[in-house]
Amino acid sequence: MKIHPSAIVHSKAQLAADVEVQAFTIIDEGVEIGAGTVVGPHCVLSGRTTIGRNNHIFSNAQVGVLPQDLKHVPGALGRTIIGDNNVIRETVTISSGTVYSADDEETAAHKVTRIGNGCLLMACSHVAHDCRLGDGVILANHVALAGHVTVQDKVIIGGLTGIHQFVVLGAMSFIGAMSRISKDVLPFMIVEGHTPPKCFGPNRIGLERNGFDSDRIAHIKAIYKLLYRSDFNTRQALERIAQEIPASEDRDRIVAFIQDSKRGVT
Repeated sequence: MKIHPSAIVHSKAQLAADVEVQAFTIIDEGVEIGAGTVVGPHCVLSGRTTIGRNNHIFSNAQVGVLPQDLKHVPGALGRTIIGDNNVIRETVTISSGTVYSADDEETAAHKVTRIGNGCLLMACSHVAHDCRLGDGVILANHVALAGHVTVQDKVIIGGLTGIHQFVVLGAMSFIGAMSRISKDVLPFMIVEGHTPPKCFGPNRIGLERNGFDSDRIAHIKAIYKLLYRSDFNTRQALERIAQEIPASEDRDRIVAFIQDSKRGVT
């Protein structure tokens, strides 16, 4: 292992043979790091944290640290699980899951902060306790996710955006910079703004980049028009969608997302 002499790595931490740890980084005993991962200088990796293969963590990142949650049991070690091929840039903070009682520490495996594969977390972004990020997610600079946020696959969030607790961001949605999101965001859509944020239609460029053909995009646009550009309320729009839009995985995904939403949809 390429461990700089100034780094402090606990003897019980589990690091693959080729992990690189740069100067003045601290790695606590509950941390596991997979092959090919590089941990930059002045980082802190703490808690019960598992990091996969081929990740690059840049300087001053704080990963798996105590959650900013007053309900967390003092001294308990929360869980953080990070997949493969992620880039975590300078001064990113990732809080562990919250432990709510003394029994939770060993039994509540579902209480975890989880980041998938192939994500890019740009400088100064924050992932709070118990957030779940899918694969291919991009957080631009100074994005702040509050606790229990779910970000589905391939979502892009513009810089200086804040996401409220328990919000769900649907797959391949795009959140414009400096937005304030307090309700769920439909899959495949562009949302931007703060007083309040508004949906501006399908994320056409993102969908094309992910292999959606013109017919799929047209059907998603038709769903958008029924939901946002008609005089129907949500129930009526869903009825019309069932009648007028051909059955497909995309249609069913949007409908199920609306039906499952706890906070309501932006």
